[in-house]
Amino acid sequence: MATNAGGRPIRTGWFTSSRSNNGNQCVEVKFDADAVWIRDSKYRSGAAGESAAQPVLSVSAAEWDDLVARLRTGGPVPEMITENGAGGVELRRGPTVLTFTGAEWDAFLAGVADGEFDRVPQPG
Repeated sequence: MATNAGGRPIRTGWFTSSRSNNGNQCVEVKFDADAVWIRDSKYRSGAAGESAAQPVLSVSAAEWDDLVARLRTGGPVPEMITENGAGGVELRRGPTVLTFTGAEWDAFLAGVADGEFDRVPQPG
């Protein structure tokens, strides 16, 4: 398996932070060539974990890199991220909203801090 400079595997499918609760309720991410897809793993459905009814957000690769850098350094977060009254976080892009509990978001942030969500340039 190919790895990045830090020795982590290059991600090719949906994945979560290693700090997540068995990957069942967490921020789940998938890297594409020019985009990053984000979903809430508790809404996975179907044999392959894919469903048209499942809420999924996408951001450009550049937006994702900026977001991860801001979250890692404690910089100002983009408007797409807001805290909700229940102690969690909402990610909003157009009409699509993903809602995460505080524990789910904390696991994601721990993965960000560890470099688990860094995009790795693909060869070719």
